[in-house]
Amino acid sequence: MENQERTERSKEEIAIVLDFLPNGYSYDERPMYMKTPIAQVIGKNHFVLLELVPKKGIHLQSFEEAYIGDGKRDKIHHIVGKLTVAKLTATAKSELEFVIKDIVKKNEKRFIEFFNKAQPLSTRMHQLELLPGLGKKHMWQIIELREEKPFDSFADIKNRVKLMPDPEKSIIKRILQELEATEKHKLFVDT
Repeated sequence: MENQERTERSKEEIAIVLDFLPNGYSYDERPMYMKTPIAQVIGKNHFVLLELVPKKGIHLQSFEEAYIGDGKRDKIHHIVGKLTVAKLTATAKSELEFVIKDIVKKNEKRFIEFFNKAQPLSTRMHQLELLPGLGKKHMWQIIELREEKPFDSFADIKNRVKLMPDPEKSIIKRILQELEATEKHKLFVDT
C-alpha cells in the first residue's frame, strides 16, 4: 500500500528542460538517421531527473516547461527513464542549480511549509537538522518561533531566527545533495 502511494505521489506532471540534444548523444555511434533527439529535464514538483524523447519536429529550449503527465502531451513523445546527476550533460549540470533556485523561489510557500511542519526523524534527529547550516540551536529556535506564529516567507525566517543561514540557499543545497544520491533521508527529491 505504501509503495503504491509513493509511486503515485512521485509522478511528475511538468518537467523543465535542462538540455536538449537534437541529434542525440555525441557518444551514440549509430548512424545519424537512427539517432533520436533527447531532452534532459528535471521534474518541477519532485525534482526527478529524466531523459525524454520529444515528438517529431519539436525543438525544445533550455528552461522550457513540458507536460509529461498521463494526459495528452503536446511536446513529449515518451519518457526514456530516470537519470543520475553523473549522466547529465555538462550543459544540464551547469543549468541544474539555476533551475532549482528558480523552482524554490517560485514555490516559496511550499518550502516555508516545510519549516512550519518539519518533524523529528528519531529521538536524536530532526528533519530541520538535515538542512545544510542548521544545527540543534537553529532547530529549537525554529520550533519555538513557529509555535508562536508560523513563518510566512524566507525573509520572515531570517528576521526571526538569530544568526540563521539563508534558508532559501539551505533548501537549494539540500536538493542538490539529494540529487547526488549521497543522502540517506530524502526531504524534497523523490527517486
